[in-house]
Amino acid sequence: MSMLTGGTLLVSALLGAAPAQSADLPAQSADVPAEFGADWHDPITAAPPVTRPENTTSCQVTVAEAQFKDFTAYQGTYAPPGDCGKSWSKVVLRLDGKVKGRQYDRLGYLHIGGVEVFRTSTPQPSPDGIEWSVEKDVTRYSDTLRRAQPVEMLIGNVVDDTYTGILDVKVTLTFYAGGPDAKTAKDTPDRVLTLQDGNTLTTPRNSERVIAEVYATGSGGGCEEYWYLTVPEAAPYSCKADDGPYREVRIEVDGQLAGIAAPFPTVWTGGWSNPFLWYVVPGPRAFDIQPIRYDLTPFAGLLNDGRPHRIEVSVVGVPEGQVGWSTPVNVLVWQDEKSEHVTGALTKVQAGDLANSSTYTPGTEHRLDTEGSHRLAVAGYVDTSHGRVTTTVRRSIANTSAHTWSDGENPDALDATWVDGETVTVDGRGPARTTRTQRSYTMDGKTTLGAGDRLRTVLTLGDRATVTETYGGRRVAWSRLDDTYTGDATYTAFVPRDQRHAVGTTSERYRLYGSGGCYDRSLVTVQGVLTEDSRGC
Repeated sequence: MSMLTGGTLLVSALLGAAPAQSADLPAQSADVPAEFGADWHDPITAAPPVTRPENTTSCQVTVAEAQFKDFTAYQGTYAPPGDCGKSWSKVVLRLDGKVKGRQYDRLGYLHIGGVEVFRTSTPQPSPDGIEWSVEKDVTRYSDTLRRAQPVEMLIGNVVDDTYTGILDVKVTLTFYAGGPDAKTAKDTPDRVLTLQDGNTLTTPRNSERVIAEVYATGSGGGCEEYWYLTVPEAAPYSCKADDGPYREVRIEVDGQLAGIAAPFPTVWTGGWSNPFLWYVVPGPRAFDIQPIRYDLTPFAGLLNDGRPHRIEVSVVGVPEGQVGWSTPVNVLVWQDEKSEHVTGALTKVQAGDLANSSTYTPGTEHRLDTEGSHRLAVAGYVDTSHGRVTTTVRRSIANTSAHTWSDGENPDALDATWVDGETVTVDGRGPARTTRTQRSYTMDGKTTLGAGDRLRTVLTLGDRATVTETYGGRRVAWSRLDDTYTGDATYTAFVPRDQRHAVGTTSERYRLYGSGGCYDRSLVTVQGVLTEDSRGC
């Protein structure tokens, strides 16, 4: 299934989670072995750690502690901390994991009170064992965390005579108290809701801002795990989709299109036929599946009637009847404290025509060129205790890709770009405030099976975003993110693990700068040894 016929495939608004950073110092070049051995550096990323408040009380609660050997979910109970109040300046989730032996990459989730607070995947272990940690700012789920809640966590796993790695994980929450009169951290929603009966939502009648977040992942095996490589039926390739690789995650309210988005092309730690690319430095977001956010505030006037409304998420481009996408939904709500009922109306829904074309060109080198795009504009108002507020959301997404392969899918290459631009304007009670977010994701790679069954993968991934906020036409805040991963790894395929003679170099540079400051970190690994860890700014 894609990439060499699948036989060798192994399975701040910009900042959310990051593996906790290793204290190990980078090795000197003399310490680099000639090839991968039985152990390597623990997983690490260049992303910044979650910042913590200073000079405040903190409390820690263990949410889950389990060993995952199969598909049995951990069930437990969460209780809020007793010594940090119920108004927190920040709440930080931390997962600590360890595994040894042999195992595929696995996907996992954590639900507290039915709310999906964390979605992740796992690294692949060395025979001697690895440890890794992930941190995430979960302050926005404070409404859920103020009450005792049931907990469910699952990292589905298979352990047998071949795949021996048992996933041993512990998840904690650390709460940082606010002042005696402090409200929970700025911009934290008043309510966190989940869909009832699978697709219905009833909001408080005084809701004045509504955001849906969707943890969309194409995963679970099958071709939708590698949706960006699928081809129409006419093309001779192992992963098929009637309309090619264009995917669009959309959300509807009562059957009315309310939001569109380009999915992030996550590469898991067995991706592109070559686990040696990911043993130390994972691809962007692999351990932190960030949700797609949709501003549904234009629909608040409709949602506030006290009745349940149908919320549906779908993925455009998935072949009919084919599974592989998971799209759990949380809904974040801000309420008007001085109103019992906020009225309003949806005033505009204007969707452009969906453009999606894939052109297959046969030859010694097969080629599929894909272009897709879509636009949507929605607007609505709410009459609040502080006046009428109008919200206008405009979103434009596009995807271009060139997929080339030869007979036997060797070599197999992809050069693709996804663009997702969103503008949200809030007008009322003073000058208009506009937030413009421009996201772009890139993937440029090639896998080749050469002489002696030496399989080589060369790959570059990019995760970029620019955010600009204006107030009355004047810029008041901005940020720019550039997270770039590069890798080049080779090993002997179709032989036991100890005969692969693998070599590989990987690197990541994570840069985030803007009105809030600057962060710049670079990592380089060779044969699993961390050879460079440098910081700029």
